[in-house]
Amino acid sequence: MTIIRTTRGRRRMLPVAVLAVLAAGCGTQQSGDTAEATRRSHPTPSGTSTPSPPGDFPCPGESPTPTPPPTADTSGPAASGDHYAENHGFRVPFPLHGQRRCDGLTAVGRIEAALEPLRKRGDFAPDHTRSALTGLGYPAGKVRSYENGPTGVGFLIEVDASPLCVEGTMDRDSTRAESFGGYPDHYGCETPSGGH
Repeated sequence: MTIIRTTRGRRRMLPVAVLAVLAAGCGTQQSGDTAEATRRSHPTPSGTSTPSPPGDFPCPGESPTPTPPPTADTSGPAASGDHYAENHGFRVPFPLHGQRRCDGLTAVGRIEAALEPLRKRGDFAPDHTRSALTGLGYPAGKVRSYENGPTGVGFLIEVDASPLCVEGTMDRDSTRAESFGGYPDHYGCETPSGGH
């Protein structure tokens, strides 16, 4: 019978011990120095962590110091204090970094070189531009060309599904193209029409 009493005693102590352990950390307050030391040794994750972009390095044919990515224009309504930039952030494309940036610069160079003969001839027909771009091997379903003013053409190409996008214009004065990595909250290279 002594064994039965000891087992019953242990069963009664178990809930008390569990409650004591759970209550030990509740309601305790640390001094400022102790709390700060705890935060340093055990940092609490804050929100969603975003990985830092890979380091940029000179791409083949580029000077040793890469040009910084373009910054958002702050001269518009956002500068006046409203939330235009915040509300339209979904329309700001992702910049490319690391090897992806080099891949984008290579694509831009190929595209500008393919379109330059059309520009010199003054041929700004969207169909001819599209033909020149598909002639580089880009699938027809991933190439878009359109009239851009009375004497110009615009184009958008989804180079790969990552996405690596190239967008630009061609007119009498120049052929300009830029590469980017798609848009937030949107798949593909088309500029999104709405965000959240």
